[in-house]
Amino acid sequence: MELELMSAPCCYLLSNREDITSQQYLKAIKRLLIVVQDLSSARSLERIMEIVRVAARELTGSDGASFVLRDNGYCYYADEDAIAPLWKGQRFPMNICIGGWTMFNRQPAIIEDVYGDERVPYVAYQPTFIKSMVMVPIRILDPIGAIGTYWANYHQPTTSEVNLLQALADTTAVAMENVQVYSELEQRVRNRTAALEAVNIRMQQEIQEREAAETEIKRLAITDELTGLYNRRGFFLVAEQQLKLVQRSQNSASLLFIDLDGLKKINDNFGHESGDAAIVIAANLLKQTFRDSDTLARLGGDEFVVLMQGNDPNSATIIERLQTAIDQFNQTQKYPFPISMSVGVQAYEPHQPISLDHMITLADYQMYQSKRARQNK
Repeated sequence: MELELMSAPCCYLLSNREDITSQQYLKAIKRLLIVVQDLSSARSLERIMEIVRVAARELTGSDGASFVLRDNGYCYYADEDAIAPLWKGQRFPMNICIGGWTMFNRQPAIIEDVYGDERVPYVAYQPTFIKSMVMVPIRILDPIGAIGTYWANYHQPTTSEVNLLQALADTTAVAMENVQVYSELEQRVRNRTAALEAVNIRMQQEIQEREAAETEIKRLAITDELTGLYNRRGFFLVAEQQLKLVQRSQNSASLLFIDLDGLKKINDNFGHESGDAAIVIAANLLKQTFRDSDTLARLGGDEFVVLMQGNDPNSATIIERLQTAIDQFNQTQKYPFPISMSVGVQAYEPHQPISLDHMITLADYQMYQSKRARQNK
């Protein structure tokens, strides 16, 4: 791209060496080549204008330079570099502005006396220092702007000065097109990146939702819907693992088999909704009594089990605590039925391990014996 940019200005200068000395010519060539390189690496319009406004003055020896953009029928004076303020930030209709004339006619405007040329709106120039000027179009075929240079004293712009300025304008046009292409590519990359990020976010959300759904499904598969305790399947999954830990650590454990007394009578006398309420009450009393580290489950119907690790507190103390909670509930809550539970306990000793099924069977038997003893009193 740099070779293409450099070839344009050289052709202007080689044909007009007679207007400047060889030393000036070589100096201008070197400066213009540096400008071409700087413009080729520019990535914004602001940077292009910064380079051009300084280079225009240096290449022509002028007292001021302006960078004009074509803007919907107006000449917008986007930037300037001058010994005194000109029109930076202002807009003028193209049909009354010398920059507009340059763009409409696609050729340089060379003016030795701004007050003697009918193309110049002299009222706009009266507050300025300008006596002479050159305005060249940025891109000859379809101008997108103009570069103007100005002198504080009357000056006849030479052909070489005009060609230098036009070479700078042509190079500027290519640089501006490069910036536009670069900006479009950047925007495409940003759009593509944003689209990929959006897809990634959606995928992450879908993964999280799927994982949450799978977690919920697993939870429901091992949870008793009525009480929120583990169901039989969940209890066996968790308790088997805990017994392995007990066996490995050589600690003790106890399994309590708990039966909600009189559930059939409650169902028969007060309905199954009351029976369900009694089951929920029993589950809540168990939750209040046992530790978070204990494993509670409803095996089904009126049967509950608890696996306790260690002897602190021991099972006798826990059973006493549970009975206290039951008594307090029956005294303070106004239900048409009392809550009563029977408990059987089976210890697990690591040096004499037994299966979880066997422990449940033994604890169930102990519960049955305890219930019969209570009934015979």
